[in-house]
Amino acid sequence: MDIIKSEKRLCTCCMETHEVKTIMVKDNITFKGRAVRFDAEYLYCDVADELYVDDSQMQENDKRMKNAYRKSEGLLSSDEIVEVRKKYGVSQVDLCSLLGWGGKTITRYEGHQVQDKAHDAILKKIDSDPDWFIFLLNESKGALSEENFKRYMVYATRLYENNQDNYLRKAIEAKYAKYQGDDLVHGNTVLSLDKVVDVIRYFAASKMIKSLYKVKLMKLMWYSDAFSFKKTGHAITGLVYQSLPMGAVPIGHESIISLKGVPCEEVEMEETTAYHFSLDGDVSFPSLSDGDMDVLDYVIDRLGGMSKKEIVSFMHRERAYIETKPKDIILFNFSDSLQI
Repeated sequence: MDIIKSEKRLCTCCMETHEVKTIMVKDNITFKGRAVRFDAEYLYCDVADELYVDDSQMQENDKRMKNAYRKSEGLLSSDEIVEVRKKYGVSQVDLCSLLGWGGKTITRYEGHQVQDKAHDAILKKIDSDPDWFIFLLNESKGALSEENFKRYMVYATRLYENNQDNYLRKAIEAKYAKYQGDDLVHGNTVLSLDKVVDVIRYFAASKMIKSLYKVKLMKLMWYSDAFSFKKTGHAITGLVYQSLPMGAVPIGHESIISLKGVPCEEVEMEETTAYHFSLDGDVSFPSLSDGDMDVLDYVIDRLGGMSKKEIVSFMHRERAYIETKPKDIILFNFSDSLQI
């Protein structure tokens, strides 16, 4: 029993005025067939040696008990539901309208009623997926005032833009899921997009690499992973490389260059768009080890001065490229025969 405070007041237990303690105790109760343990607040009367509650404590204890139950069931707490709604600046009534729920449903969930697992899953999806919330807004546009629709869209769009990198990473990781378990495909390394970004940034920051465009970058990345595998038995990034006409290219390369932190600039060249990589200033590469950077420096020293045409021609002479069918995955067991 922990004493929170003590104040002189009318004690409604004994109906006398004296010091009444507010205390916190551990309560146990069975709710929906599950034993629930939670912190409960009571008033304590020394005269009668009794615990009792006022109306506000009764409501708060009920909320704490149900939140403890929610936690045991993996459900959002009432406060977490409030935070989900506030992320989008949406009212209780309008959120119910978007979801096709009764008008008081969210009010009840934020108060005394425990949500079922189906509704909980929907609220969690809204919390993690602003894109879906935008879809719901557009589907229910006619049911909202124009002012509220615009305000909610501003909130949701801002959240979506802030989460774009997370969506992109999940999409890339989904492409790589089927390659896990084969060391010769991913170089005995679990995909690390943090390292992928830092490897690109390391090359982009190097003063020894001239005219770093996408084709050349892709080759430098493959050589770095392959040389690391040859040297240590582990690639640096965990990327999986495919054999394409201009050499090795990582799966998901279109998305990889759009990751947050990648210093990529689109450059219009004649009738096509080129992707240039450059990074200036004092920069750091927190995900790379000293050993990783030693490998990158070695690759830069050997290949960084080559032009796009030269590095593609050099790659085409690799046994890894010659013995891999077009569009097939380049296995890391070819690393032993690297030209560098």
